[in-house]
Amino acid sequence: MIRTPLVGEQNPAYRLAFFYLLTIMPRVLIIEDEASIRAVLKDILNEQKELHLEVEEARDGVEGLAKLKSGDFDVTFCDVKMPKMDGMEVLQKAKEAGVGTTFIMISAHGSTEMAVDATKLGAYDFLQKPPDLNRLLITLRNALDKTSLVQETKSLRKKVSRKFEMIGESKKIQEVKEIIEKVGPSEARVLITGPNGSGKELVARWLHEKSARSGGPFIEVNCAAIPSELIESELFGHEKGAFTSAVRQRLGKFEQAEGGTLFLDEVGDMSASAQAKVLRALQENKISRVGGDKDISVNVRVVAATNKDLKNEISANRFREDLYHRLCVILIKVPALSERMEDIPLLVDKFSLDIAEEQGTKPKKFDKKALDELQKYKWTGNIRELRNVVERLIIMSEDSVGVNDVKKYL
Repeated sequence: MIRTPLVGEQNPAYRLAFFYLLTIMPRVLIIEDEASIRAVLKDILNEQKELHLEVEEARDGVEGLAKLKSGDFDVTFCDVKMPKMDGMEVLQKAKEAGVGTTFIMISAHGSTEMAVDATKLGAYDFLQKPPDLNRLLITLRNALDKTSLVQETKSLRKKVSRKFEMIGESKKIQEVKEIIEKVGPSEARVLITGPNGSGKELVARWLHEKSARSGGPFIEVNCAAIPSELIESELFGHEKGAFTSAVRQRLGKFEQAEGGTLFLDEVGDMSASAQAKVLRALQENKISRVGGDKDISVNVRVVAATNKDLKNEISANRFREDLYHRLCVILIKVPALSERMEDIPLLVDKFSLDIAEEQGTKPKKFDKKALDELQKYKWTGNIRELRNVVERLIIMSEDSVGVNDVKKYL
């Protein structure tokens, strides 16, 4: 078949303009009512051997939309003017249906207004007919890069979500999950209480994931691990020269968490002066760096956690009552492992899978008697201790973990 070359196609430099290799063949859909244009585009795309493309066609918008809904395409070239259903309608209906393809709109009668409308509907780019080959291939490369990044981000988010998955079906853990579902989407401040190792950070992360701020940063500060003389600099930052070792300006955790969530872990160990500054930040949504006199507006959601009884700390004049009420709009009590022993088999399965993935081995099975033995133990270190014990048993046992292994290595 003899086809009409696109503008600039004869220049071989265009064929070396990019290199993009995927382990899975990227799928491209061409939605175009003119058979000759479809054939030209398909030939051009198939000639890009280094891209390993799988190219499909649709003769009109109706057929194209059906293929988009039933298939999984990385990039879609879509004509605007078509019978039955025009390209703008295809774009809109595909986005409404949650189709994740990257749209590149093409038209012989394009205008700036049309391009703007297409972008507003979610199109990645807009090309005029006949498209310049260089522009076509560069746009395709960038669209594939975008798709790859989106998929990688989704994959990473799934891994993160799996890492911080909340495991358990006991009544107490279900109550915690229900509160997270209700409170997560709000902007309410949350105070999380519970013993060490019970999973307070996990609750904080899920509150962040369920919020409108999930795309923003999740910044954690362990107030117990930072010396009292440094906690203010850690939280609010400092200006150059504020103290002897302040050789440059430094942003604090409040500014780092802008648009996201700031998790104040072990907040009961915060110094009195830092408590006063945190209170002001919560009241006014403003901070000032150590050594500075300028107010800086901050937009963060604060979630705090502690293993202490803050009401006792207030009575002993070690914690500010006004700060407590600012932090504790919603209170979530995380149960100790001893209060949810029926969740141990599920937790062991989860830890076994995680550890096998980390070590590149097959997960080991724990027999029922081994699990029964684990459920008899007093887990003073809670979930953290259980995870360490599971790892120890996996390393020290043979093909599976039995009750004798538990008795020997627990």
